[in-house]
Amino acid sequence: MGTAIVWSIVLRVGQAALQAAPFILAGVFIAAIFRRFLGPENTRRLFGGGGWKGLLVGWLIGMLLPVCSLGVIPVVREMRRAGLPGGTILAFALAAPLFNPLSLMYGLTLSEPFTILAFATCSLVVVTVVGAIWDWLFPHTAQPAEPLPPVRYGVRRILSLVAAMGRDCADSSAGLILLGLAGVGLLAAVLPPNSLQGSMNHDNLWAPLLMSALALPAYASPMMAMSQLGMMFQHGNSVGAAFVLLSLGAGMNLGLVAWMFACYGWRSGGAWLGLLLLVVLGLSYGIERPLFPHGQEIAGHTHAFDVYCRAWHSGGPDLAQLTRDRLRQDAQFFEIKSLQLLGLLCAVGLALRAAKPWFDAEAWLTQPAPANHQPGRFDVVVSPAVVGGTILLGLVAFSIVGCYAYYPPADETFEEIYVAQGEALSAALALNFEQAHRWIDIYDGWTRKLEVGQFLRRGSLPAYHQARAKLVRDKLELLEHEVQDGHREEVARLVSEVSKANARLKRAFLEELP
Repeated sequence: MGTAIVWSIVLRVGQAALQAAPFILAGVFIAAIFRRFLGPENTRRLFGGGGWKGLLVGWLIGMLLPVCSLGVIPVVREMRRAGLPGGTILAFALAAPLFNPLSLMYGLTLSEPFTILAFATCSLVVVTVVGAIWDWLFPHTAQPAEPLPPVRYGVRRILSLVAAMGRDCADSSAGLILLGLAGVGLLAAVLPPNSLQGSMNHDNLWAPLLMSALALPAYASPMMAMSQLGMMFQHGNSVGAAFVLLSLGAGMNLGLVAWMFACYGWRSGGAWLGLLLLVVLGLSYGIERPLFPHGQEIAGHTHAFDVYCRAWHSGGPDLAQLTRDRLRQDAQFFEIKSLQLLGLLCAVGLALRAAKPWFDAEAWLTQPAPANHQPGRFDVVVSPAVVGGTILLGLVAFSIVGCYAYYPPADETFEEIYVAQGEALSAALALNFEQAHRWIDIYDGWTRKLEVGQFLRRGSLPAYHQARAKLVRDKLELLEHEVQDGHREEVARLVSEVSKANARLKRAFLEELP
């Protein structure tokens, strides 16, 4: 059993690190822009200073930038260095991980769009109410801005961005991020396999409270949280628990909580956390009945939270290899490259720190230009604030354009669906539950991407198309349970039904267009 716990921790932390890597990379990049291009004064101007305006702007900017609750850590540290008030910083910290263009588009296909938009509105209520009360209780939370000498135009300004990113990857930001990942390992150590499958039903009054205890140490990337919401809606789980999962599971982690207490003290930090829990739970119970889908059946179970539980049931000599294989299978190309780039930036940060007694890179970068200095041929003299603002707007635009790459057109999506279908059905016929479970999840995900791609390109998603995609997912879920139970005849029957449902799905999206 001890071996199973150890390798479950390794697997869950590794999976979380891979999912978080692109968002952490975006976070250190945004923090470096604030530090080296915008500077403290322009950063304060961007967020509107403080008060209600600062809270609203913090929520809006957070919704546009592609960061998660781990990737937001270097950003909020830079915001504090810039002298922003605590309410604005914490409003941004809570709002930024919840939605971004990619996850919002994904979320709009999971249930009624009104539900996701209601969740976004509720997040605004949480941010403004909690931030306003906290600012009223603790009005002097802004620290004096750290003075930053300017970096001269040219190559040094570009190098200063790399140096700032390396610094964030090698200082306390990295430690806080690791602490946030440790929460995932803690859950994997204490929760038995599949122990949360029946705990979040709509008729369970305690579901939002139980989700609060689970979500705070958990880590969920924006896309993962949206996927879990979709499974909760599909299985008739508690809408209030889903909102708690989004607000605390995607919005917070142990590293962010530790930073908050370290910066603002136990009294202020405890007040913020208490207010947050109070408002989130109050809203979760308030929206439970109004937002629960009319006529939705309660399935009594869900696999949405298996990723927080122990992965392996018992120990064995092959668990190390199984863990490596699962990580290799789950890792996507952009996640691996992001993790590698973060490792390189960490090495840069450590090298600069080690070389400081002999070569102070910070002093060299901020060395004033000689009086007779003339811009080089490639030096375009543009205000740092203009450059920083342009990059931030470009990052938002890239996120929006990236939706079209992440959610490809229907014909390309079906190429991926065929691969997932072949692997899932072959594993099911062989009664190989581990492989079938993995490929059924991938298959399910591609049917959802199919819907988002249709919505992006046509501006609508007809109910007929949604029904066809839902039918495939329902058949896949039944197939997964029959494989787990080892019913070979039922598996063979459902494999045939999945193939027929997939053929009708293809015909609907490629031939029966409105």
